[in-house]
Amino acid sequence: MNYKRTTAFFVMAMCVCLLANGCKKKDEAQKEEAKKVPVSGISKDNLDTTANPAEDFYQYACGGWVKNNPLPAAYSRYGSFDQLGESTEKQVHKIIKDVAAKSNKAGSNEQKIADLYNAGMDEKGIEELGVKPIQPLLSKIAAVKERSQLTGIIAELHDYGFTPFFGVGCMASPNDSRMNIAWLMQSGLGLGEREYYLTPDANIKAGYITMMQKLLAASGYVAEADAKQVANNVWGFETDLARIFIDKKVLRDPVATNNVMDPTKVASLFKTFDFNAYLKVTVPNGVDSVNVVLDKYFTGLDKLLKTKDLEVIKAYLACNLLAECAPYMSSQFVNAHFDFYGKALSGKTQNKERWQRVVATISGLLGEPVGQLYVQQYFPPEAKEKMVHLVSNLKAALGDRIAHTDWMTDGTKARAKEKLETITVKVGYPDKWRDFSGLTIDKSGYLTNILRALQFENDFELSQIGKPVDRSRWYMSPQTVNAYYEPTTNEICFPAAILQPPFFDMNADMAANYGAIGVVIGHEMTHGFDDQGRHYDKDGNVNDWWTEEDSQNFKARTQVLVDYFNGIEVLPGKFADGEFTLGENIADNGGLNTSFDALQRAKAEGGIAETMDGFTAEQRFFLAYAAVWANNITDAEIARRIATDPHSLGKWRVNGTLPHVDAFVKAFNIKEGDKMYIAPEKRARIW
Repeated sequence: MNYKRTTAFFVMAMCVCLLANGCKKKDEAQKEEAKKVPVSGISKDNLDTTANPAEDFYQYACGGWVKNNPLPAAYSRYGSFDQLGESTEKQVHKIIKDVAAKSNKAGSNEQKIADLYNAGMDEKGIEELGVKPIQPLLSKIAAVKERSQLTGIIAELHDYGFTPFFGVGCMASPNDSRMNIAWLMQSGLGLGEREYYLTPDANIKAGYITMMQKLLAASGYVAEADAKQVANNVWGFETDLARIFIDKKVLRDPVATNNVMDPTKVASLFKTFDFNAYLKVTVPNGVDSVNVVLDKYFTGLDKLLKTKDLEVIKAYLACNLLAECAPYMSSQFVNAHFDFYGKALSGKTQNKERWQRVVATISGLLGEPVGQLYVQQYFPPEAKEKMVHLVSNLKAALGDRIAHTDWMTDGTKARAKEKLETITVKVGYPDKWRDFSGLTIDKSGYLTNILRALQFENDFELSQIGKPVDRSRWYMSPQTVNAYYEPTTNEICFPAAILQPPFFDMNADMAANYGAIGVVIGHEMTHGFDDQGRHYDKDGNVNDWWTEEDSQNFKARTQVLVDYFNGIEVLPGKFADGEFTLGENIADNGGLNTSFDALQRAKAEGGIAETMDGFTAEQRFFLAYAAVWANNITDAEIARRIATDPHSLGKWRVNGTLPHVDAFVKAFNIKEGDKMYIAPEKRARIW
């Protein structure tokens, strides 16, 4: 869940001016809108009133939406969340198209955006280039004759942000959150998770091998006649790699993954791979310490590099590079990549339009330059003001909930309250914008420019190693429809794009806003106290600030959620993973309870209608929450997500989470015997 900066005052003054000028007409329109009577925030078209909310609340609250919004061919999951993403995507597209149609100053952010967009939309030019942009890298891989040469080629691939075998990144030290250090992490499985290899699905395995075969042959890395055998060899190698991968559940444990070493000790993990030489190339400023996640993986990796056939290792590197670059190359590469990752793995039937793919790429690589333009046009100051008030109410509500927990000792409660009070809140966009003047984007071609941007980003990340953590930095761009909690800086962040319906409606009664964006706020705050976040203190250090009694009580209470979600059958014979999704399920549970309490505070302040459109304020709260998770999804995507996504599926963030919330049971009069009913003593009661 991203800085050489210009002067903060200048940037702030500039943004205020641009917002004032760019939003003048919008501000006037919003003032007129504010004079109107607020709407309820609940669309009756989204409901299925033939369903019984006590039996299937998801169907009742979202059935109309699901019926009226069939799954588009280009999506494997399509929900109200994605609808907002689409509308934001169109806003960003208009901004980029307008910039691309102008004559822009050389070296300006606008020029970079324009040239990258025009290059991405130049289908003829991309087709003509084919594999040429990465041919030098493929040739270097093919030229490797000795294992000792692997160090150099892996370092070069990593310099572009590709991560075969492992990745080196920059994050705060788990023991001193004020300083950035290097982190060394496992990586390099084309399917992402080891389970795909250890218990393979025959269709997915065949599809993956076929994709590699096509990419290898189309690139000319191997002869077409040999491509199938080479692809099979790569599958075997990745399976061996998967066997030494650390389980994803272990990687969620901040204590288990706190393994800071001197670089000399890290180098001793390798016999075949020259880690010291690698560091000199990738981090020229030097490294004092490395957090190794985890050393068991790297000793196993070294054995693979020593014992496996060198030609197979090289083919693996080529496949890794080709799979990463294929979406930005000529149609034969794009189609081979989509046929597997889009169709076979996710269940999509059609790729997105080129403009959508190009806009997503630009928004990812040039996030803040695009974000600056986005907030000028689409982020009214009033939204930030309302959010600040919402956050204040949510903080107070969570503070009260912590104070009144009956399972926590007073000393730990005090430290929890202290951590809550020191949470930094970021809303809308950064106070300071990152400097992209060092990045060259020109008319040399789409993938060539992407490679430069990837290298620029990787160099920036690694340049921060050994420097103080920049707590003003944002890890999402303003045009991102999402939010995050970062434990090392103890901060929550809500980008501008999420502050739109269905999450946040400036013209809606606040009961619905508390059910939507309010729960998001509470969710992110609760992450500071979930099974991962609780291991970090108020300063962001991995530090056990709990008593043993509190830890045991917490574990017992969260186990209720683990067991409950483990019992949810998401597809015939496939069940949710309650342990893997625990952090998000804790955050959903805490976010709902906290935001509901904050709603009661807001009601006491006045201005919230008791009944609108036939629903009480409490009912509107839960209907708005459910509406956020309305979606259609393919079976293939369900299977993929339960293997890779730490979030529960949308349906179960409603039907699996709400029965544990007392206020929901009361609001909809859920009774014993109803499917949405859980006995009070069996409900998860954490925060």
